[in-house]
Amino acid sequence: MRAAVFRQGEFVVDTVPDPVLAEGQVLVRTRACGICGTDLHAARYPQAFFALAQRAGGRWNFTPDHDVVFGHEYVAEVVANGPSTEGRFRPGQLVTSMPLTLAGTTVHGIGYNPDIPGAYAEYMPLAECMLLPVPDGMDPDHAALVEPMAVGVHAVNHARLAKGDVPLVVGCGPIGLAVIAALRLHEVGPIIAADFSPARRALAQRMGADIVVDPAAASPYAALDRAVTPEGHDASRYAALFGLGTPKRPAVLFECVGVPGVIHAMMEGAPAGARIVVVGVSMETDRFEPFFGIVKHLNLQFVLAYTAAEFAETLDHIAAGRIDVAPLITGRVGLDSVAGAFRDLASPERHAKVLIEPWR
Repeated sequence: MRAAVFRQGEFVVDTVPDPVLAEGQVLVRTRACGICGTDLHAARYPQAFFALAQRAGGRWNFTPDHDVVFGHEYVAEVVANGPSTEGRFRPGQLVTSMPLTLAGTTVHGIGYNPDIPGAYAEYMPLAECMLLPVPDGMDPDHAALVEPMAVGVHAVNHARLAKGDVPLVVGCGPIGLAVIAALRLHEVGPIIAADFSPARRALAQRMGADIVVDPAAASPYAALDRAVTPEGHDASRYAALFGLGTPKRPAVLFECVGVPGVIHAMMEGAPAGARIVVVGVSMETDRFEPFFGIVKHLNLQFVLAYTAAEFAETLDHIAAGRIDVAPLITGRVGLDSVAGAFRDLASPERHAKVLIEPWR
């Protein structure tokens, strides 16, 4: 089968062996696969990606010295049921799943695994017990965005939102946009979003942001402070000491950039008592001054991925139209254009989410 193989720091289209199904696996044909921000990190800094993965407990067995087929945001078509499967899915049926497969009771990752092809290939071996059917009437391409949108659902769930909270999303790439979409499912607002890119700010509004801020022109933290401060609020220490007047509304900040320095800027700019949820994946050493977190009583939390229940919930939200992912799909390419798509995604003005269609 054909695949876009990451080999020695670049993508090449090559013929690789067809998957051999283990017990309980189903052969699927990739219909579409999104290019993830983590894919961009792994391709640009493969040595650092591998080293960090090993230091973090070997979450991915990606090795830069071996061929690997990326791709973990996918929708696929069932081709054949393998040994010891129950026949739950008929050939031709559209499915998606978390980017994991099983061989017996051993869990294997999909997308950064040199032994199992990801969805930048024509075919994949997926575990029958982990497959979710794409609901009838749902745009198949939208199912490829369940994975990144589930990251947003997970982040918002971990924020422990309450009615009256005011969220600020810093960074409106695909993950920031996923967080905004998930926030719209809750009774919170106004939703404030900040990004330097005009195109990303426009997408943030389409996904549900009430206020968008260009950090080059205005402070997103000033906008947040205005939103959480009630009219007539007494900001004196005396009022705070004795609990007088109407307090500020709680603030929840989502870091969706993944660049060193942003966490510190958020800690310095956040109002007292705020919760900061770090969603952006930074693979570089960072620093911040704990003093700001101490004097402001800030809560700093890091999140990653999602649960199986959140993945299924996200599929349902998209199928029902509660989350509209159509604005995020800004390009489609075949395997021969994968390398060019990676270059194009370096510009936030050109694309949000590019889908790879191996059958093209």
